[in-house]
Amino acid sequence: MREGHNTVTRRQDYAPPAFWIDSVHLTFDLDPTKTRVLNKMVLRRNPDVPAQPLRLDGDELNLARVMLAGQGCSFRMEGETLVLENVPEGTEPFELEVFTTCNPEKNSKLMGLFMSGGDFFTQCEAEGFRRITYFLDRPDVMATYTVTLRADKARYPVLLSNGNLVDEGDLEGGRHFATWHDPFKKPSYLFAVVAGQLVAREQRITTRAGREHLLQVYVRPGDLDQTEHAMNSLIHSVLWDEARFGLALDLDRFMVVATSDFNAGAMENKGLNIFNTKYVLAKASTATDADFDAVESVIGHEYFHNWTGDRVTCRDWFQLSLKEGLTVFRDQEFSQDLAGTPSARAVKRIQDVINLRAAQFPEDAGPMAHPVRPDEYLEISNFYTTTIYEKGAEVVRMYQTLVGRDGFRKGMDLYFQRHDGQAVTCDDFAAAMADANPDSELARLLPQFKRWYSQAGTPVVKAQGQYNAAARTYTLTLSQSCAATPGQPHKEPFVIPVRMGLVGADGRDLPLQLDHWQRPVEGSHTLVLTEPTATYTFVGVDSEPVPSLLRGFSAPVDLEWEATPEQLLHLLANDSDPFSRWEAGQRLALRTAIEQIAASAGATSAAPLNDAYLAALRTVLRHPDLDAAFKALVLTLPDEDYIADQLDVVDPQRIHAVCDAMALQLATALQADWAWAFDEHQHTGAYSPDPVSAGRRELAGLALHQLCLAATHGGEVVWPGRAYQRFKDAGNMTDRLNALSALVGSGHDLAGRALQRYYELFRHEPLALDKWFSLQARAPDRGGNVLPQVRALLKHPDFSLRTPNRARSLVFGFCHGNPAAFHRADAAGYAFWADRVLELDAINPQVAARLARAMDSWARLAEPYRSAAREAIARVAAKPSLSNDVREVVTRALADHGNGEAAAAKALADSPEADAPEARTAPTPDTLMRDQQQ
Repeated sequence: MREGHNTVTRRQDYAPPAFWIDSVHLTFDLDPTKTRVLNKMVLRRNPDVPAQPLRLDGDELNLARVMLAGQGCSFRMEGETLVLENVPEGTEPFELEVFTTCNPEKNSKLMGLFMSGGDFFTQCEAEGFRRITYFLDRPDVMATYTVTLRADKARYPVLLSNGNLVDEGDLEGGRHFATWHDPFKKPSYLFAVVAGQLVAREQRITTRAGREHLLQVYVRPGDLDQTEHAMNSLIHSVLWDEARFGLALDLDRFMVVATSDFNAGAMENKGLNIFNTKYVLAKASTATDADFDAVESVIGHEYFHNWTGDRVTCRDWFQLSLKEGLTVFRDQEFSQDLAGTPSARAVKRIQDVINLRAAQFPEDAGPMAHPVRPDEYLEISNFYTTTIYEKGAEVVRMYQTLVGRDGFRKGMDLYFQRHDGQAVTCDDFAAAMADANPDSELARLLPQFKRWYSQAGTPVVKAQGQYNAAARTYTLTLSQSCAATPGQPHKEPFVIPVRMGLVGADGRDLPLQLDHWQRPVEGSHTLVLTEPTATYTFVGVDSEPVPSLLRGFSAPVDLEWEATPEQLLHLLANDSDPFSRWEAGQRLALRTAIEQIAASAGATSAAPLNDAYLAALRTVLRHPDLDAAFKALVLTLPDEDYIADQLDVVDPQRIHAVCDAMALQLATALQADWAWAFDEHQHTGAYSPDPVSAGRRELAGLALHQLCLAATHGGEVVWPGRAYQRFKDAGNMTDRLNALSALVGSGHDLAGRALQRYYELFRHEPLALDKWFSLQARAPDRGGNVLPQVRALLKHPDFSLRTPNRARSLVFGFCHGNPAAFHRADAAGYAFWADRVLELDAINPQVAARLARAMDSWARLAEPYRSAAREAIARVAAKPSLSNDVREVVTRALADHGNGEAAAAKALADSPEADAPEARTAPTPDTLMRDQQQ
């Protein structure tokens, strides 16, 4: 066990390995309690590094034998590290043999070799391979692997590893073997083994290059009928990557394997991707439209790693976003391209921004803030974050914005020409992009652009506009700043592409002509902000326009713009950019929420939304030309967490009261319109997860929720009765779950009957049952009723904290996804959190650390929540045997409390009312909205 040691790893201390490993031959004798691993390596000294002992990483291994060049040799142990002093000098290769055993059955960390449902699986990223054998377990050591697996044939008929199958056969005693060879060099974190009772859906395809490949999706018996969508997504991924980027599949076969016990979503092991079942299994009766979308996205993501991560990997873990940010961008582009229509593409983009703002913006503002390329870590597992992934993807998107789509393809081509088969850095990727586009803004500004990799925090862009009727000019002033983050008190200006347009009084985009241009351009233009402040003057503007800023969310920044309600309503009605149109509606709702929260305590208006805003939403809902999915996004109010993120002092119960009032008013004021929307969109024919059908179901589900909320409040029975009937009769999980959610969300008495019926229908479907636990954990809190229900569900016979998916559905659903129920005045929610973090830490530190982050923003809580939260965090931090995973999270949270409390105190001191929270973007509550991995 590595708990207790507190060694910080720093990027500046990187040094090349003292040895290279050219080839690895592994032989596994698989046994649940005592798996034997024979590791035969060919190594050589790195001539660029001074001579030193060979130090091999290990973790919880039983060492049986070490042989050098076929002979026994001396060695010593330094903690978990195997050290060999007397290895051959010079640079000639030498052979080393290490024989170890491990106990997969007791491996509850799910790192290294572990058991799930009686089958063997591996997870080696980031440092799991050292739990299988002693090795130079670092990403810049790349070797070819040949793997032989031996096991009982009846119990483990399927034996899989990376690469191509080169031999298989029977052994004595009812055992058998399979030998796999991967011809491509890879780091140890991409190694994989699977063995068990599995069945496969298979498909042979021929790529553009004319090569035939076998695609296989392996699942447990009984799940094969849920793999068609995963296979189709894999086929689409292979074809898209070859068409869009010229990147062809390079192995004879490509395999996807699903397991129900997995810490993350999936893992891109070369040629043998291992997935959480959540991102493989999908059929209409048990999976929602969102599940189908997630399967497509994650299948694509892991396949795209075959080039951006596997063929070219990262030199060290500080470069993690080199592969993850780039690959998230690629899977986002894949999903948008498959969406087809411009409207469906826009919906995908808005959803990506919602996710970024829900998780990454708070991370940038909290104690775990770190740059896209971090400078140090205590536990690398804690840096598989939305900053590395989603913000990293936005940085890659800015490359494409600055060099254009064709220029980005040129940069990718050059990147692979230079670095195929290598372990490289973010700087190498940046250089390839700039060198492939020497006349671009990126090439001119590259050193400054790379501040996106080195500086943490979300930049704030302030915008001010002024119209001069006499001169027919519109002057736009943009300024940028970025708040201090842990370890970075001062920030230099970023390169920020701001896509913008000017919307005329008639609702159309005006031609854009800057004062130094010869002629105007139509539609949108990208301004590149590089200074603290810059002014842009547009000429030939005949009437005062409304600026449409940050179109398409062209940079991961917070936009502060003192727009009038009339300007925002004009954009909501007319903006040609779907993101900016949606954003205008969100800004209006957020402004109302913050004004209500800042009012005297207990004075929440029963009608906080004004008539103009409601009329605008009604127009959107009834609009004949807008897609249903886009309407659903516009008609969804900002959630409680996002509103809290805009405040310096957070009273969760006050926010909850205001959000409830806004939701109820929206439900009742548009009741007739919601009824029309439901009736018009409730029927979608035979189930298909295509964007149009899914959008219709989404809008119908939202309408049904609103109608049940209004009916329950008014004591009516018709709409709850219709929802219950729809729940019973639904032909797909999306409609069924929407109806159930409407009953649970409105607090109607029929919810209990529906929940029981759901359980009886799906008790033997693990992923569907996860939804049942999650829905109850996230139910609206009424008088503190949710926590007792969650405690009772912990004792349910179908709940196990040891299963990550089940833990996430219930415990994470409550602590991360239900702020009003979690933040209780009696601190019971915090006590529950501390108990579960400590309990999970003893089982699976990675999952525990993710749960621990529910308290990242504790220092901005109002009293009595703040003191109670700090006490709970301190209780967790005081545990002597705490894992590094959890220790890093809670100690950073406690270290940040001074900054948080100082900000809160200042906000209270400046406030005209002692108990009124202040918007972080004061004086105006006009900041952008946001959305969520894991």
